[in-house]
Amino acid sequence: MHGDFRSPDVLRLGFAPLYLRFEDVWDSVVALRAVLEGEEWRSHPEPQLTAVT
Repeated sequence: MHGDFRSPDVLRLGFAPLYLRFEDVWDSVVALRAVLEGEEWRSHPEPQLTAVT
């Protein structure tokens, strides 16, 4: 799974269904839920913006 953050508050997740099992997606959702519920994302600084090519 690949994640991409877009300011101000958009997170895009990309899944490759041919390469992932149901368990892989489930584990990713569990990890994301733990981060969101624990508000770990608040302790990280705003990412530096770079040019998109």
